[in-house]
Amino acid sequence: MSEVKIAATLRSEFGKGAARKIRRDSKVPGVLYGHGSDPVHVTLPGHELLLALRTPNVLLSLDIDGKNELAIPKAVQRDPLKGFLEHVDLLLVKRGEKVVVEVPVVAEGELAAGGNLLEHVLNTLSVEAEATHLPESVTVSVEGLEAGASVLAKDITLAKGVTLVTDADAVVLQVLAAQAEEPAAEGTEEEAAAAEGAEA
Repeated sequence: MSEVKIAATLRSEFGKGAARKIRRDSKVPGVLYGHGSDPVHVTLPGHELLLALRTPNVLLSLDIDGKNELAIPKAVQRDPLKGFLEHVDLLLVKRGEKVVVEVPVVAEGELAAGGNLLEHVLNTLSVEAEATHLPESVTVSVEGLEAGASVLAKDITLAKGVTLVTDADAVVLQVLAAQAEEPAAEGTEEEAAAAEGAEA
């Protein structure tokens, strides 16, 4: 996995006004917590952080006023309309330490012929891995799967050193039969209308 170096500065001003001022300067307010220490309030460069967060579970090497810390993103708030970063919560980690993260599930391959649909019951899997070796995603082959088939969490192959936290029997993907128009539904409506007429 990638490790991205970002320079951060400690911040001493809090509240909505201070946060707005930080964002006006194209920066992002954040909080760094973990390892039983008090939360550390920091300011991060907006563009660099935005690029880094394109990688799921990216490992950030933060230079905070000359002190180096490793962290992973735990919660990211974005503006619902414009999409820019409003705030980020970061979790302190150490090399060799294991952490639990959500990893995106990526399906590859073609389903069996017949216009079947693939439903993502779970978009992510919860896994435990070393903080410096977090997987960016897990890939599942759906090649040739037919309607009624499903993929359970335990069926997915994980990289060495990664263990599953999600319930092993949880359905992650399932194949649905192509939906045809149901003429029976129309008949039901006619029957309902007839019933209403009879009541009148």
